[in-house]
Amino acid sequence: MSLIFEILRELSNKSVGYKGVKVNLLGIPKFKSYSRNTLSGSLTYMRQKGFLEYDDEVMNITQKGREYVKRKIDSLKQFNCKLEKDAPKNLIAMFDIPETKKAEREWLRWHLKKFHYLMIQKSVWVGPSPLPGEFLDYLERIGIKDGLKTFKLAKGYIFKK
Repeated sequence: MSLIFEILRELSNKSVGYKGVKVNLLGIPKFKSYSRNTLSGSLTYMRQKGFLEYDDEVMNITQKGREYVKRKIDSLKQFNCKLEKDAPKNLIAMFDIPETKKAEREWLRWHLKKFHYLMIQKSVWVGPSPLPGEFLDYLERIGIKDGLKTFKLAKGYIFKK
């Protein structure tokens, strides 16, 4: 989980402000395992991106920051694999997902592995069909379905090591 996500998620939660930093009810900052320079750089970056704003020396999360947190939480949705590991690998899945959606791209790769797909190239995978409808609907919802193309093979792919 990235530091930016952790900070924005914590700022989204109700907590008490102390000396410009939101802390838990005991007054303990929740990011003490990071160096001061790392935190400072991340906070500057988040302010420049419009995720944070300062009001009377207190940091507040913006609507854009809240949307970022929601998108990251949504992108962690898990799907169960109902496909058999030994099922014929008769579907090629190719994707081109932009760098701005890196987390979603990594999430997609993780799920393809979970669905017993094998990587042929970095963004070309082969596995059993069909991909679950609920999974494809979710790809649409998180904005990456247009970057995925699937092709049904006439016969199963034989993977050679």
